[in-house]
Amino acid sequence: MGKDRIKNLCIFCGAQRGNNPDFESTLLALAQILIAREITVVYGGGSVGLMGILADYIVQNNGRIIGVIPESLADRELLHHNLTECHIVGSMHLRKQKMHELSDAFVLAPGGFGSIEEFFEALTWTQLGLHEKPCGILDINGYYKHLLLFLEDALETGFLSHQDHRRVLVSSNPEALMSMMEAH
Repeated sequence: MGKDRIKNLCIFCGAQRGNNPDFESTLLALAQILIAREITVVYGGGSVGLMGILADYIVQNNGRIIGVIPESLADRELLHHNLTECHIVGSMHLRKQKMHELSDAFVLAPGGFGSIEEFFEALTWTQLGLHEKPCGILDINGYYKHLLLFLEDALETGFLSHQDHRRVLVSSNPEALMSMMEAH
């Protein structure tokens, strides 16, 4: 995938802030890179947690950001109201489908069940040959160290091939992660 082919990058991140300020500062460093490269962010559409911090920063710095949120979450006033574009969909399944359609690449930043599940669906789709979009983990301060150890165990025990294991691009540095994804 050439540098000019990532136009829209999907970021899966938490609806909570987490308890480490590095989560926010590193995610915003990634946002700076994306704004500078005129890459549109696709994300879950929320106004809370790391999602809200990311959206606020992108909007305040004249970047482009597209939210995709299910009606049930938008109705609870979690919808960010200042996005470049917003898609309100009927379910979480439709949310993931729309995010996949809109995105050229996927990044997992710190988050919980939803972030991990959404990222692994994108990753599974690459494994199944449904797309060839790069999938990267922004491993801020070793947040995903145990997840990465699990993937190593899956490789060693024969549940992941070397090819599938290599599909997961990992860095704690936003610039390095973007370079890996653009070289994909």
